[in-house]
Amino acid sequence: MLPLGFFTLSSHIAALVIAFPFANFFGFLMQKYVTFTESELRGSVQLYRYFIIVFVNLGVNAILLKLFVEVFHFWTTPSNLLATLFCVLISYFSQKKFTFKTPNQELKA
Repeated sequence: MLPLGFFTLSSHIAALVIAFPFANFFGFLMQKYVTFTESELRGSVQLYRYFIIVFVNLGVNAILLKLFVEVFHFWTTPSNLLATLFCVLISYFSQKKFTFKTPNQELKA
């Protein structure tokens, strides 16, 4: 437990709060400079769009976990796996088509 004076965070929530900024910062850098290098959008626009997708995925993940565990009564670990796989797909395609989109290239005949 992490006591903060007026309330206490459980260890897994504290770990999330500490890891979230680092994971997303390095995730952005990896996507910008390794995965989606051809985007011509400004870095600040990419960063703003990246965090929109991050928070959308956070919400989708929470909703899917609640749905799988509390409504469909699936086990927690497989539910987390399914929700994560779904969010990975959403994240990849939305980052590719929205955050780091490339200029349209005409087909050469």
